[in-house]
Amino acid sequence: MKIIESSKIKEKAYVEQLENGLTVIIVPKKNTKKKYIIWGTHFGSIDNRFIMPKTEEEVFIPDGVAHFLEHKMFEQPNGTNSLDTLMALGIDANAYTTNDHTAYLFECTNHFEEGLNELMDYVQHPYFTDENVEKEKGIIGQEINMYDDDPSWKLYINAMNCMYKENPIKIDIAGTIESISKITPDVLYKCYNTFYHPSNMIMVVCGDFIPENLIEEIKKRLLPKENQGEIKRIYPQKEDKINKKYETAQMEVSVPIFMLGFKDMQNSKEEKVKKHIAIEILLNMIIGKSSKLYAKFYKEGLLLSEPSLDYEFSNEYAHILISGTSKDPKKIEQGILETIKQMKENGLDEEHFERIRRKVYGDYVVEYNSVGDIARMFLADTIKGVQTFDYIEQFETVTKEYTQEILKSVFKEENEILSVVNPIQN
Repeated sequence: MKIIESSKIKEKAYVEQLENGLTVIIVPKKNTKKKYIIWGTHFGSIDNRFIMPKTEEEVFIPDGVAHFLEHKMFEQPNGTNSLDTLMALGIDANAYTTNDHTAYLFECTNHFEEGLNELMDYVQHPYFTDENVEKEKGIIGQEINMYDDDPSWKLYINAMNCMYKENPIKIDIAGTIESISKITPDVLYKCYNTFYHPSNMIMVVCGDFIPENLIEEIKKRLLPKENQGEIKRIYPQKEDKINKKYETAQMEVSVPIFMLGFKDMQNSKEEKVKKHIAIEILLNMIIGKSSKLYAKFYKEGLLLSEPSLDYEFSNEYAHILISGTSKDPKKIEQGILETIKQMKENGLDEEHFERIRRKVYGDYVVEYNSVGDIARMFLADTIKGVQTFDYIEQFETVTKEYTQEILKSVFKEENEILSVVNPIQN
């Protein structure tokens, strides 16, 4: 078992790749009552075209399969639902699908062993029939309609459509009513057998555990699986330019909501973490709660609350998103672009940079107070090919000069987009 650690925050992670290829990461937290486990597969909404490892068959699946599969995994042949079984034990269980992974998880203070039994049983025993798949189409269809009526989701999908022409990130994670109508048990089993192989999965556990003992408990519950080769995923060619500058929609909102984005081209594996840190610092300097621009907009009544600041990336996409509520999104866009231009011309203010840098570092450290945050971070980062502790360990390498370079190379006006959802006009 390999031990990785962060000397700065005195945390350790025990990592072992089992014979069947499953990566298990255990982050012990002494004297913590809560226990958290998350079991994820590197299969998300963007993985809609691939070559199966054993048969070399090229498969093109309907949009929404990863999410549909996540929903179906809880159903058991005896008519029970594993989610209900876990909840009945007093265990808080859930699952989710993102662009690049699907995850099954639970959090508890008691009954961890029973929870582990149930989790490892249902994730390893898919049960798909014509009848239960047809029934699920109605349930997910309602969910899709609900998302279609959600202004925040429309805002995000339109932003992706502005940034990308062919990239599957612009597709709704749940798919469409039409795309899920094409899902069959055969499609689900093909995807399960390809992507739910242990070599494509990661399990992260955080809590008061003895790592060596826990690994043995996990091994006991794993079903034997033959090794399979690498999954060849087929993605569209990467696009340098944005698809369109602006997109708007009208929905049931009282005040316009906006999402301003900058499309980025992902860099080398070595630079992912460093760049991410620099971008977080820059976003906080530009329009974070303690920035001059935020104070100005708030005073003028242009920004109704602190904007949300995000940097999303994988090997297939990378973009910055600034979202919020404003009666005049175009003025917000103008102010942000003008601030970026001034920061490029005048250089970053030393005092402001250091203050924000300390704030961002503090945010990273605080995440280690929560077993759930720790486990989810390790899963998402491992799928992205990132070592989670690097955000702490590499922090000192992010200098003002390096951050200035990232400002110039990433925050380019030609790569900027704006998505707006306006109130419906009577």
